Amino acid sequence: MIRVLVADDHPVVRDGLRALFDQLPDVQLVAEAATGREAIRGAVTERPDVVIMDLGMPDVDGFAATVEIGKVAPEVAVLVLTMTDDDRTLSRAVQAGAMGYLLKGATKEEILRAVTAVASGEAIFGPSIARRLQAQLSTSYREPFPELTPREREVLRWLATGQSNSAIAEQLGLSVKTVNNLTSSVLSKLRVTSRTEAALLARDQGLGQER
Repeated sequence: MIRVLVADDHPVVRDGLRALFDQLPDVQLVAEAATGREAIRGAVTERPDVVIMDLGMPDVDGFAATVEIGKVAPEVAVLVLTMTDDDRTLSRAVQAGAMGYLLKGATKEEILRAVTAVASGEAIFGPSIARRLQAQLSTSYREPFPELTPREREVLRWLATGQSNSAIAEQLGLSVKTVNNLTSSVLSKLRVTSRTEAALLARDQGLGQER
């Protein structure tokens, strides 16, 4: 049995979720909250498995309430259910400690799946939210030293391990002359004067440590 607290300042939302959970034998609605402060208090006193949290709550908003619940009842998972569909709000909710993020209008199947997931310790997001979050994460990663070509970056990785040019040539199946030229190009693009400086820069960015 999954114990749920619903925190939303709109009675119609609480009524709808209450009706939904009344139909589900594996979910029990143990408390409701109309303010952020009530949500925090309920998380402590009722110890639900999941708090379904609206973000636009009076007195203490859903972000602050989520943070506080993480402090006073860390075993309680927070699932955000909101009308707000923008990247900044999503990021703030995740940073506050929300384990899931759904938009109001989600189907009952999506809500049940999300409640079950966060109750078991999994993070879950609505389909459109998950796609945007994945896009954010993928675009936030950039290869270090974008000015280098892939081959130059590979040479730099080997420089970071302290390999000589002849050893690098053997590893990459290139001639020593080619590796010499690539090394010179790397030093020029990184604006350093020695292999040691280039290696230190590379190691600062994590290159070469995987070898």
